[in-house]
Amino acid sequence: MEEVLVKIDSLNKSYDESQVLFDINLDIFDGEFLTLLGPSGCGKTTLLRILGGFENIDTGAITLKGNSIADVPPHKRGTNTVFQSYALFPHLSVYENVAFGLKMKKYPKQKIKDEVEKILAIVKLENFAKKMPRELSGGQQQRVAIARAVINKPSLLLLDESLSALDFKLRKQMQFELKELQRQLGITFVFVTHDQEEALSMSDRIVVMNHGKIEQVGTPKEIYENPKNLFVADFIGQINKLKAHVKEQTAQSVVLEVLDKELRLKKQAEKIYKDNVTIVLRPEDFRVERKLEDVTTSYYIEGTLHQMIYKGVTIDLIIEMTSGDFLHVSEFYNEDSDALSYSEGEKLYLYWLEGWEVILEA
Repeated sequence: MEEVLVKIDSLNKSYDESQVLFDINLDIFDGEFLTLLGPSGCGKTTLLRILGGFENIDTGAITLKGNSIADVPPHKRGTNTVFQSYALFPHLSVYENVAFGLKMKKYPKQKIKDEVEKILAIVKLENFAKKMPRELSGGQQQRVAIARAVINKPSLLLLDESLSALDFKLRKQMQFELKELQRQLGITFVFVTHDQEEALSMSDRIVVMNHGKIEQVGTPKEIYENPKNLFVADFIGQINKLKAHVKEQTAQSVVLEVLDKELRLKKQAEKIYKDNVTIVLRPEDFRVERKLEDVTTSYYIEGTLHQMIYKGVTIDLIIEMTSGDFLHVSEFYNEDSDALSYSEGEKLYLYWLEGWEVILEA
């Protein structure tokens, strides 16, 4: 059983009569990489600042290792924060920046030297100890900021969109390195981002937030494949939404009317659906055929190819349905694929395998 490091109960926060966090309940486990994900203004940074001690709470409770930290100042919490700007001391070298916290705690010089050299080796900056921050790249500055934070061995490391200032290639590299660093150190990381792909690639669990509330908490796989509502489905990756009318339902199945055709699906759990629902399908869930006889399920959608976008590994197809709506379909491209031979305006048949769809309330 995973050990709860931080427990947040019924937390509320307002600024000047404007409430920004509503009844937040969340457990953060020891040693996990947790991401707070959501659009700008959803409250994720406010929640991070509360964890770091930079904001007070209105009501509720927040504990670290079973002890309340609601009124504990940042420097006494056992947490550390890496800000988006990194906030390095410009007049201090890499070594001096990383050593700063230990010097403030009056560690012996040899102990400081040993600890700094150890952490610089972990973040692969052992050859940059004498460099000044202005002489470093963005990725190197970020590693210095992380090294300075983790050398104090915090129980919790908080990162506020700390990759957003990096270019695309470096950002991808740092995503991998940051996750590897977290695994090596075994420290709990709480990471704030609005980048869905970043969250999916780095996290043990994701907290999806919207308008100051938690919409869903789960592993990347759970969030992507089993979103709880349309907001989560639409925010995490790309989706296709098919509006459907519920014609009948039993404990085992539901019959839907979709694009003037009947579709019988297995019931997801024991949920009772209202009259109208939405079927959510990812672009990669579809299969495309040129001939109707090649379709392997009883339900299919007819459409014409509106646009084709080559992306190297995949081919994205924009399919116009008879209703005038568009479906986004993604096919992996290889030598056996017909995708590149499709022509705009060509009639195509789309289907998906049962169980790949998610039924959500409209």
